[in-house]
Amino acid sequence: MKKWLLMLAVASFMLGYVSCSNDNDETSASLALIPAPQGVSVKAGHFKLTRRAAITLDTSNPELIAIAQYFNNKIVPATGFDVPVEKHGKIEFKLTEDTSLGTEGYHLLVKRGDITLTANKPAGIFYGVQTLLQMLPPEIKSSTKQENIDWTIPCADITDKPQFPWRGMMLDVSRHWFTKEEVKKYIDELAEYKMNVFHWHLTDDQGWRIEIKSLPRLTEIGAWRAPRVGQWWQRERQQPGEETSYGGFYTQEEIKEVLAYAAERYVRVIPEIDVPGHSVATLVAYPELACMKAPDAVNVGNKFYGEDENTLCIGKDFTFEFMDKVLTEVAALFPDEYIHIGGDECFKGFWHKCPDCQARMKAENLKNEEELQSYFIHRMGDLLKSKGKKLIGWDEILEGGLTPDATVMSWRGMEGGIKSAKAGHHVIMTPSEHCYLDLWQGEPSVEPDTYSMCRLKDAYSFNPVPDGVPADMILGGQGNLWAESLPTFRHAEYMAWPRGWALAEVLWSGPSKTNWEQFYPRVEKHFERAYYAQINYARSMYNAIITSRYNKEGILEIKLESEPGNLDIYYTFDNTDPDNFTPKYHSPLQVPKDATWLRVVTYRDNRPIGKVITLTIKELEKRAGKRE
Repeated sequence: MKKWLLMLAVASFMLGYVSCSNDNDETSASLALIPAPQGVSVKAGHFKLTRRAAITLDTSNPELIAIAQYFNNKIVPATGFDVPVEKHGKIEFKLTEDTSLGTEGYHLLVKRGDITLTANKPAGIFYGVQTLLQMLPPEIKSSTKQENIDWTIPCADITDKPQFPWRGMMLDVSRHWFTKEEVKKYIDELAEYKMNVFHWHLTDDQGWRIEIKSLPRLTEIGAWRAPRVGQWWQRERQQPGEETSYGGFYTQEEIKEVLAYAAERYVRVIPEIDVPGHSVATLVAYPELACMKAPDAVNVGNKFYGEDENTLCIGKDFTFEFMDKVLTEVAALFPDEYIHIGGDECFKGFWHKCPDCQARMKAENLKNEEELQSYFIHRMGDLLKSKGKKLIGWDEILEGGLTPDATVMSWRGMEGGIKSAKAGHHVIMTPSEHCYLDLWQGEPSVEPDTYSMCRLKDAYSFNPVPDGVPADMILGGQGNLWAESLPTFRHAEYMAWPRGWALAEVLWSGPSKTNWEQFYPRVEKHFERAYYAQINYARSMYNAIITSRYNKEGILEIKLESEPGNLDIYYTFDNTDPDNFTPKYHSPLQVPKDATWLRVVTYRDNRPIGKVITLTIKELEKRAGKRE
């Protein structure tokens, strides 16, 4: 008997030792954490969360108390209980002086009997709590009480910190209006994945969304337009006398509420006032800002670029008086050091015709309209500096010369960011091919309409630091969710997740930690969490990828793939729906004589997992391009 007990004790010890020392990607994947931690070892056993657990912390620190309340707010709906703060609890939140963790890192030790979460700063405790919440069963995300669930957390030892200080998500509220509560929900969702920047695109051609008390017409007039649906750029212009019932804006009190909500989640909020272009709504509200003739109505999604004025007149002193008023109020509202002033896609044709702009160019010895834009950006930089703020702009602000202390957000590929970083400017990388979340994320024929492609795998392959660029000049990156094709918040969620999770992992864990084969199974686990949270995530990665080309003999060939790479793909050419009894794809297909349609579906474990995709042979020929 003694010998048997000794063997059992040794076996238990060895199991614990092996589990604790197994510090590799596989153990990280077993916890299904997004983003993946820098260092993790999984142990045998689990901690069971009950109302008797209690949280111990320094009660003189209001931030730690707020984080404990945040934790309880997250668990109460599903569990039906909260975890009180007591002097001797089983869960400890503790601030230390471990400089290796930086300002956002944490150490989380989960044992059978207790949990210890340590960090240098409260932000690190907050991010450790996000990890702790992800280690609970997916039902924890439910807004209603879940019965018969063991609220267990696997025993583990995790040391973690972010690779980039700027981990952002942008939301465009101009093209389509999202309420204060929807904005707060977006912030909450990005914070759960350790993102720490919310870029708030507040003004554009289709609406001005922030109250400026000294310029009331901006929201009285510029925040409203005629209601429209249908494809963007294909809509009928607003007609004279038509009711302007679509839109909205945030009062300054509402903005303060959103800012407080974000601060509780350690999320910085960067406001964007997009100038000098993208200003139709502004010109409608204040026509005196136009070069010659302001538009009659806020844009509804109709074509206008180059036809209607949408740029501020740089020649008029009133423009700079206007911007001073706007930025004075914005700077007073937003605590962050940065204000984004846009600077992108500025049509300069009206400046070329404008007597005031031409006079300004002559007076300032400016050679062309690109230098005129640079002049405006420089003045905005000086204006923000006088208010204690720094300027961020899209990479077009490079044109004509860049203000010395500007930060560049590089969206037209990486080139603008590379140039800026080498010139000594800080850069946030957000190239459209990896970071534009308003693009198709799968086969366009079964996706809501948009204009280009950015798959989950594209987002996950993002590397913010190109070769040969000083790494310390790259602050990080962000996903951009433009709203032309986002008529509802539910659809905004569909476009944001899971690609936002991919970017979260790249920016927190770092490109060197990314592993697609281990990432997508974790995404599937988070689909379940999103289901319980009633978040409208996209399952587009399960849809077949269909590409066509002409081979050397001029014959059309069709290739079928899937992003996971482990799905069974079935197809038909005979106008019937495919299933797992129709032909299975093994190698490139050739089109049978007189076939009209190709239909494709993906399966896993003999169950359909992707959508049925139907493409005409003519469409496949079009995609293939010209014969060689």
